[in-house]
Amino acid sequence: MRRVIRKHLRDFVAIVALAAIATGVGDYVLANQRLRFPWEGAPFRIKAEFATAQAVTPGQGQTVRVSGVRVGDITKVALKDGRAVVTMGLDPQYKGLVRTDASALLRPKTGLKDMFIELDPGTGAAPPAHAGWTVPVENTAPDVNPDEILSVLDDDTRDYLKLLIGGAGQGLAGRSDDLRDLFRRFEPTHRDLERVNAKVAQRHRNLRRLVHSLDQLNAELAGKDDELAALVDSSSKVFSTFASEQQNLGRAVGDLPGTLQQTTDTLGKVERFARVLRPAADDLRPPVKALDRANARVKPLAEEATPIVREQIRPFVRDVRPLVRSLGAPAQNLAASTPDLTSTFTVLNHFLNLAAYNEGGRQGPTVAGRDEGYLFWLAWLQHNGAALFSSSDANGPFRPVTLGGTCTVLKELTGDNPPLDLLYQPALLNKQVCRGANG
Repeated sequence: MRRVIRKHLRDFVAIVALAAIATGVGDYVLANQRLRFPWEGAPFRIKAEFATAQAVTPGQGQTVRVSGVRVGDITKVALKDGRAVVTMGLDPQYKGLVRTDASALLRPKTGLKDMFIELDPGTGAAPPAHAGWTVPVENTAPDVNPDEILSVLDDDTRDYLKLLIGGAGQGLAGRSDDLRDLFRRFEPTHRDLERVNAKVAQRHRNLRRLVHSLDQLNAELAGKDDELAALVDSSSKVFSTFASEQQNLGRAVGDLPGTLQQTTDTLGKVERFARVLRPAADDLRPPVKALDRANARVKPLAEEATPIVREQIRPFVRDVRPLVRSLGAPAQNLAASTPDLTSTFTVLNHFLNLAAYNEGGRQGPTVAGRDEGYLFWLAWLQHNGAALFSSSDANGPFRPVTLGGTCTVLKELTGDNPPLDLLYQPALLNKQVCRGANG
């Protein structure tokens, strides 16, 4: 076998290539013919009732589309109670697409009636459709043939229509670009017309609701004759009161522009204040959010401090109130003298700064190399003086000095030196100490 294949290798390769190509072509054809392979999931089948299902032929590639996208195929058509029931097989991935408020339209793809179903899956407010569910006939519309439209026209209308179509064909011959530009320019108008039509449709619904509400109101008012008469009488009295207050109303209306202007200014200021307040409010959000945790942590302290405040601080405050009231006059006097005290302490501060001023700072290696202030040298003198007079007795650290002499010598010394006179005057005047000197 190998020898034969090796001998006819070129032919064998050609046969294998042709078989592979045939297999690929066959798969492509089967796939485009919508053949379902065994391993594919079963289609989701739903039905739709139509007044007529002309040109609908299952198995001829007729599809089901949503917004122009294929979602399934037409698999069967049957007659039930005089209506055509078309079965649609949707692909498994579109199983939950269709809702119970769905609608279906039969449309031709070409002029040869190659039909497909344009399916509107419905809104999300409706429940999903189950397998085998049928779109009712009131939610479907069949294809309309041109002869059905022409059959309702009389002979003259048909002739005019033929002339109109013929003239339009002659006028538009070779002007497709101009017609396309015309339609493009009408696009904004079409959008505006769409909005107008939507508003008109909404107004129609509102008008229908209004008529229904008025009908209910009239039905209710029909049995309220006495209440309506009382209402009319009360309204008459109210309008009479308004008429008597015409002057006041006129004055109020005259004051209204100024009030509105003031309100406008106030609202403008409030708006500016709100713009300024917003960053502060944003910054305050974290502290406000943390208040609960802070209160929880402060609660034990508050519970512990409550008896202290009630039993100790409050009695103390009550006892101190008379003293606080009596401090009013001294506080006023102190407030009056505070400016003078401020200037006095300022001068004293300058004096102390001058006495302690050190121009060179602590730059010298020794005391001799620094220009210290007076307070430094005063402390230095006190320290060295204590060291100098370290031999102290009961009278202090200073050495005692004794000056001696006779009364005559001392009397001569005091005559020329008044300080010595003050020092020795008690001894010179004592007769027992200096008899001869006093004689």
